Amino acid sequence: MPWFHPEFGGNPEGMSPRYRNGASQAGTIIAVVADIMALILGLWILMYLLDANRANDFVQFIHDAARWLAGWSHDLFTFDEAWARVVCGYGLAAVVYLFVGHAIANRAHRH
Repeated sequence: MPWFHPEFGGNPEGMSPRYRNGASQAGTIIAVVADIMALILGLWILMYLLDANRANDFVQFIHDAARWLAGWSHDLFTFDEAWARVVCGYGLAAVVYLFVGHAIANRAHRH
């Protein structure tokens, strides 16, 4: 069966026309932005744990972006080990962005 079926008026199979409205698009954009923010934070945690070369431009860009995104949770925890502070501080920000971003996106999808 083709991806676009005439029975559905040119919509992807099984997809309601409701998913094409502006609120749905806004919800999708919000979810994607939240995912990208969490990805950046997760990527920094991984780079930190793997001891990535901080002189590398890409690593520096990810670190700067993650530090800005996690500004409110950076150094929130005072563990003795630096890796635990990074995982908890940046990880908390990633989880919050995912949770709040997807909650807002789901709310936008409903309206």
